[in-house]
Amino acid sequence: MKAKEINKKMEDKNKDIHAFLEIFKQPIKSTNFSAIGENPLKGMEIAIKDNMCLEGERATAGSQILEGYIAPYTATAIQKLIDSGVSIVGRTNLDEFAMGSSTENSGFGPTKNPIDTTRVPGGSSGGSAAAVASGMVRVALGSDTGGSIRQPAAFCGIVGMKPTYGAVSRYGLIALGSSLDQIGPFAKTVTDAEMIFNCIKGKDEKDATSYYPENNDTNLKKVIGVPKGITKGLEEDVEENFNNALEKMKSLGYEIKEVEMPNLSLSLPVYYIIQPAEASSNLARFDGIRYGLSVSGESVLDEYLKTREVGFGAEVKRRIILGTYVLSSGYHDEYYGSALRAQEIIKNEFKNVFKDVCAIATPTTPTPAFKFGEKTGNPVEMYLADIFTVPANIAGIPAISLPSGFVNREGKDLPLGFQLMARDYGEDVLFTLGKEFLGEK
Repeated sequence: MKAKEINKKMEDKNKDIHAFLEIFKQPIKSTNFSAIGENPLKGMEIAIKDNMCLEGERATAGSQILEGYIAPYTATAIQKLIDSGVSIVGRTNLDEFAMGSSTENSGFGPTKNPIDTTRVPGGSSGGSAAAVASGMVRVALGSDTGGSIRQPAAFCGIVGMKPTYGAVSRYGLIALGSSLDQIGPFAKTVTDAEMIFNCIKGKDEKDATSYYPENNDTNLKKVIGVPKGITKGLEEDVEENFNNALEKMKSLGYEIKEVEMPNLSLSLPVYYIIQPAEASSNLARFDGIRYGLSVSGESVLDEYLKTREVGFGAEVKRRIILGTYVLSSGYHDEYYGSALRAQEIIKNEFKNVFKDVCAIATPTTPTPAFKFGEKTGNPVEMYLADIFTVPANIAGIPAISLPSGFVNREGKDLPLGFQLMARDYGEDVLFTLGKEFLGEK
């Protein structure tokens, strides 16, 4: 099929869903196919979340403040994919600067869930998830700071995977929370997600935090841990869905073991101190002077303030204010310092549990996809949508969301996700478990 025909089909679907901010007129791909050989990724069409730089193309991070910005370089993860023969077909929508759990916070309008267009696709990588779930592309890249790959994957009924922190280079990813951000794949199958991860993983000289061991112990203990009390407060059918997923793992020969993780509940408050603190620092560079939107003012300070007032949305402003507060003189140690100490406790708790289990299982989300506007008036309720996903980011460990069935809401069957977390660099364990769970050969 010719590029024009492919574009027309994608554009027609995109009118209803708004998964893409831009579908490229011509896919961006390598011009050196002789060097690619028979790579299985050759010719695969991929979408990228619009907080990843692609040289010569716009990169907005879903924000009006980056209006007109053209990336001068290409993100390492994207370059690796291009070098493997993939075709980059467009930029997908996201919550502004990846802050959100619904893709309602985009400066360019929300993305709709292909399963039910009255509901959100999840966030912040909702555009990438919707692009895959709707069949516009086979795979897509997202970024995950507190669940922004896994949560929309669950809401859209697809596979979403967050690698170990540093396993994939962050060079060319517009930063939100530098100690938490990680690029990862969306796909319909675990096999496709694994292929994409294996292509983009590895050490990068341009990112000092990047690393992946060459020889990784993948000895698989057939024991899956479930944190004690993890299903408390869930709706009955959501809890039943999770229990059914555990029963399926039992039928595949895995022992299900209840594990004590008393500090797991600290992950969400710790996250909402560390992430806004890092965001307030990272977003200070958007000043209306060097690039992007610029609003004229009577002085340099006035121009700076007016640009940020117009260019940033409500959620971004909220987190900048919160982050600046927890880093301010007199509160830095009380809030940010305490959060870092709690983070170490959570990391150690995970390490201890992984001595006895190969993976830890939880639901991916406490609910199926919610309706537009349902949580926007209550930020705390919105933040609670990430309650099961943020622990993996706080601990820096890999995690995957697998489609686990449906629950009915208002006559509509809505997907749920089954989340598995593994120790550092335990991606192979997750791929093995995921393929068994979904029956992939």
